[in-house]
Order: sequence, then C-alpha cells, then structure tokens
Amino acid sequence: MNEHKKRFSLDGKTAVVSGGLGLIGKKISTALLQASAKVLILDINENKGKKIKRENIEFIKFDLTKIEKYPSKLKELHSKYGPIHIWINTAYPRTNDWGEKLEKIKVKSWKKNVDIHLNSYCLLTRDVAEYMKKNKVKGSIINFGSIYGIIGPDFSIYDKTDMTMPAAYSAIKGGIISFSRYVATYYAEYKIRINVISPGGIFDNQDESFVKKYEEKTPMKRMGTPDDITGPVVFLASDSSSYITGHNLIVDGGWTIL
Repeated sequence: MNEHKKRFSLDGKTAVVSGGLGLIGKKISTALLQASAKVLILDINENKGKKIKRENIEFIKFDLTKIEKYPSKLKELHSKYGPIHIWINTAYPRTNDWGEKLEKIKVKSWKKNVDIHLNSYCLLTRDVAEYMKKNKVKGSIINFGSIYGIIGPDFSIYDKTDMTMPAAYSAIKGGIISFSRYVATYYAEYKIRINVISPGGIFDNQDESFVKKYEEKTPMKRMGTPDDITGPVVFLASDSSSYITGHNLIVDGGWTIL
C-alpha cells in the first residue's frame, strides 16, 4: 500500500457509530468497514441490530438519552474491544411532538429535546475525549451538525406540505457546532481531534413538492444522499485529516454559499 492510500486506511482502528442503524449511520458504518476499521454500531433498535451478521462489525444496544451511563458504557466497550480510535455521533433522538410550530412548542418538550439531543452529544463527546485522553488514544471524534445550525431556514420550501424545520433543531445543531469547537481546543494538546459534519437536505422520500423546491434552490440541483456523507466521514476519521480539528465540514451541494 502506498503512503497516500495508507493515510486513508483505518486498518487496525476501532470505530464506534452512535446511531449506526439510522439512514446515514448505516452507510457510515459500511464505509468505515470498507476502509478496514473494526466497526461497533451503537443504537437503541435491538431488533434491527440483531440482524447484523458481518465480519468486523458488531451491534451493541445503546440508549443515547441515558447520559449518566456513558462512562460505564465506555469502560465496558474498552474492556471487550480494546482501544476506541474513532467515535461518530449520528443519532437523532427527538420527542413525539417534534416539528410543532414555534408558537406551539411546550416548554417541557423544548427542554426534553435539548436534553436528549444537545446535552447528550456534548456530554458524550466530553466523556469519549476523556476516555481517549486517559488511554492515550490519538482519536478522532465526529459530531453531526446541520446547515440549519449555521443558517436560518427558508420556510417557502415547506409550503403546501406537512413538513417544517423544527425550531429546536436549529438551536441544538448550532450548539453542537459551537461546543465541538470548544472541546477541539480543549483536547488538542492530547492529539484528540474533534470535528463536525453538517449535511444539507438528505433525500428520504420526502414530499415531491418539497424535493422539487429544495433542488431548485441548490446549486448542484439535487438533494444529498447518505453516500455523499461517507467520504467526508472517512476523511475526518483517517490520518489524512491529522491536522484538522474544530472544523465544520459542510456537505450541502452548495446550499449555504448562496
């Protein structure tokens, strides 16, 4: 293997994908596996997880909302699988009333969503970084933000659909991006890199009207796909990005440049 290919290889590394059974998480898990990593999928969906039967990829039941259990879970993973070199937070926890209009959001719902999504990402990032620091792992942590963590929404693309851009989503993703910069600085001296990937709209069989409007406003004239996200993840997970930390990599077909 030549030096350039070697820097992209994840051979000998263990990668954890939190939310690894989701739309994007599944593709990321496969991409990491193809880059020669040992992949641990953490997700709450045990029924789907049990169906995974591939070499060098394993499922572990994990509830991201149980914040107080992070240290014990990390200890358990290390004991069973050895050092964890890559940790990717892709999970998308939310309440059943997710998507209510701003003026209708209940205080209890807002607090709950911030707790299970923003607080979980932030505290899990801290605990994983502390784990890497303690075990002298020069690791890579990748959090998932969103274009709506850096710009405001265009509500016109949701006209005549049942869709919207939840207000809490904007606050949460913006918080994740800012906190990731903070911890990237905090742990940089330990050679622990923390970055963010902020996707634009990902096609998931949405309303045709929404898709058409979204694509018309995107310079590349299409929505993203989960496959569009995997290359950036492997890059940030690998030694090819060894001098990159605190970065928010926007993958949006040009949406945010207009």
